[in-house]
Amino acid sequence: MPVTWQDGATGLRQELGRALRRVATIAVAAGLPALLSAAVPTALVSEAAAQTARRPAQATPSAKPSAKPAERLLVEAQELIYDNDNNTVTARGNAELTYGPRTLQADRVRYDRKTSRVFAEGNVRLTDETGAVLTGERMELTDDFKNGFIDALRIQQTVEAKGQPVRVRFSAPRAERIEGDQTSFDYGTYTACEPCKTRPENPPLWQIRATKIVHDNVTHVVAFEESTLEIAGIPVAYLPYFEAADPTVKRKTGFLTPRFISSTALGQGVATPFFINLAPNYDLTLSPAFLSNQGVLGQGEFRHRLDTGFYNLRLSGIFQTTPSAFLPGPLGAGDRDFRGSVESKGQFYINENWRAGWDLVGVTDKWFLDNYRIRNQSIVTDYFREAVSTAYLIGQGDRSWFEARAYYFKSLSSFDWQKEQPIVAPVIDYDKRLNGPDPLGGEVRFESNVTSLTREATDFQGIPRTGTYLLSPSANGISYPLYDTCTIFARGACLIRGLAGTNTRLSAQASWRRTFIDDAGQVITPFAYLRTDAFFVDPRNSGYQNALVQNITTQDGDFSGRVMPAIGIDYRYPFVSNFGPLGVHTFEPIAQVIARPSETQIGRLPNEDAQSLVFDDTSLFEWDKFSGYDRVEGGVRTNLGAQYSVVTPAGWYANVLFGQSIQVAGVNSFRRGDIANVGLNSGLESRASDFVGRFQLSPNQNISLISRARFDNTDLSVNRFETGAIARLAPFAPVDLSLFYSFYEAQPALGFSHRREGLTASATYHITPNWFLSGSALVDLTHYLDVRDIYTDALKTYLANPIGTAPIYENPGRFYFSGMSLGAGYQDECTTVSVNYIVSPIATALGTRERNQTVLLRVELKTLGEADLRQNVGNATTADGIATVR
Repeated sequence: MPVTWQDGATGLRQELGRALRRVATIAVAAGLPALLSAAVPTALVSEAAAQTARRPAQATPSAKPSAKPAERLLVEAQELIYDNDNNTVTARGNAELTYGPRTLQADRVRYDRKTSRVFAEGNVRLTDETGAVLTGERMELTDDFKNGFIDALRIQQTVEAKGQPVRVRFSAPRAERIEGDQTSFDYGTYTACEPCKTRPENPPLWQIRATKIVHDNVTHVVAFEESTLEIAGIPVAYLPYFEAADPTVKRKTGFLTPRFISSTALGQGVATPFFINLAPNYDLTLSPAFLSNQGVLGQGEFRHRLDTGFYNLRLSGIFQTTPSAFLPGPLGAGDRDFRGSVESKGQFYINENWRAGWDLVGVTDKWFLDNYRIRNQSIVTDYFREAVSTAYLIGQGDRSWFEARAYYFKSLSSFDWQKEQPIVAPVIDYDKRLNGPDPLGGEVRFESNVTSLTREATDFQGIPRTGTYLLSPSANGISYPLYDTCTIFARGACLIRGLAGTNTRLSAQASWRRTFIDDAGQVITPFAYLRTDAFFVDPRNSGYQNALVQNITTQDGDFSGRVMPAIGIDYRYPFVSNFGPLGVHTFEPIAQVIARPSETQIGRLPNEDAQSLVFDDTSLFEWDKFSGYDRVEGGVRTNLGAQYSVVTPAGWYANVLFGQSIQVAGVNSFRRGDIANVGLNSGLESRASDFVGRFQLSPNQNISLISRARFDNTDLSVNRFETGAIARLAPFAPVDLSLFYSFYEAQPALGFSHRREGLTASATYHITPNWFLSGSALVDLTHYLDVRDIYTDALKTYLANPIGTAPIYENPGRFYFSGMSLGAGYQDECTTVSVNYIVSPIATALGTRERNQTVLLRVELKTLGEADLRQNVGNATTADGIATVR
């Protein structure tokens, strides 16, 4: 039976007499001092200990529990010895002492009543209330384990860094534990790296070695005195003193990792971010950047999270000391002293169905963000450079969707004219689905859209002459005549991307569909829809280039409308056969017929949102193949095709589709181009369209290949071809790769007088589980974006004195690396190091294309921070808005 401590020695003798040949269980209540308060003869305890030396002893709660259960000490050991002469208690053999949330384990633990100290020796392990594990050869602690000294201390603690668990380690030959809240390490080390499994005595990949390390668990600060950063045991950096938040802290006031800056225009500099933790739900980051050529660039960001959402505000500004480092207007901001930007993003949930937000960018000039390397997620870089500001209200129900937005597009490139950029407010979409009424059944869908936009100047483009360069240089809205002259809109000579003035359209469509499956497996889906559109075009509030569109009937501000009813049927007859291990094979012929009147007012209405027309397998069976509301497909059309698919038990999947679209009656909407020539050169402009096809193969979940093509309907020549593969070859090969190839035949009616052909590829080779090589490339196989020196010199001469004929750029027919990157790196549980050589395009002030060459070094020491070092290499003659770049 259990043995419990009682008041006096008599009861103890009686209990022990009945337990000499049993497992002895000793309960210690109210801590070790209470244990010593019982006057028990040493000999008796020694006799009991002798009988139980090879039997486990476990401490259990007393019959008279303390008023504070958290302060009770539970002792478990193979042997428990009480020495009354020396006033000590010793637990030997897998001793484990638990005091509240703290647990002490050791080979031998001795408690000295006179000093109220606990001495633990041999494989000592102390786990505190935070989960941190302290190990050492010897520990001298107070009876509540909060204070004391530790020899050969090692602390291991699991924390979260960027959403991933990371184990951090402190070690020291001797340390002091103070009130359980602070640990002081003499000649200690700190690291987040795992020790080498085969040679744990080797130094970790990185560690901080310091004369003294003080870890405060209350303030969550780690202070390092006389510290040195070691890489593989080699000192690489020294700091006499610094403090850092411990790894459990996600937000704490202090300096962040500095960012180094180097460029010809800005000079040498460093940005020193300082984070201010104002409250658990809002903070402020100040990031002054000290630049040798331009002075101090001030940056600040305020972030605030509330119960229903969040918002932030970022401000940047500088009074330039050397404005002449930038090109003068209108090609740069060299005539400005002050430059800056304001950015803000927010989103709030009104209730479970509604949310509202914004994403705004404002700049003093279009070059500021790029010149000072300030990036925002809403900015599209490289080929398309613009900042998009938007505000929105979104509602979502079980079967409905509402979205209202407003847009402002800020051009960030020298060859874009801001007056041609539209202000769009509002764009409202509503989509609702309902069960069809009896006896129709099926599904009823209601869609509506309202769009209104305003621009100051018509965005137009002349159709290029044969053999001319793909892009026409322009500056501040003046397009230099590499194209045919386009002063008045004329089909075959001009493309209008957007009309000046205010254009408003209201669209609504109601549709119905229902699917029937007969006993033979035939799938028949009848459908019908009614589409209505109302346009109001008013160019009178614009003073720029209105004469360009004088022969478009709506230019006087006329109201126009159209109605498009349609009925149709979709027929599919899948044939399915199961070949066992060879999989399930399905062959499915598809036929679709849509009857509707001809489209009206083609080319007499604006087209803002339906300029992207791609005819391929994804749009073959669409009711309306236009991408937006400004155009609507008309006439009687049939879409024919078939697909074959295979699914095997081993996980193979393959699919092939082939088909064609045929205009049966009425006006072919794609044969008559609108003011942007949409429809022409699309493959749909003839009565019988081009053929479209798709091939898809996935041998397993790690490999996927897809190809799609459009073949000419007369000779089956390829007019459009796209193919790509994504593969993760492990465990067969340590390689991840992707490869995409695209080919588009010339579309002169749309402004592309030459074929376009390109290749994108990326790959990562894992040399070992930690070391890797990576690379990517964007290759222009038709070489149109490369401007040869002879052409560049001739163009500069022409722009300086635009008399005569502009130079003609002939295609040399060689491939060109528009962009690429090569890199290598190392990554493990505590460290990431990578170096990359990056080549990216630059949109220059002359409208030509050049490449920026950059070396980027990135180092991350988990739980300490990360740093990036970016350096431009090579030479570029002219960067956007900058006088010179090296």
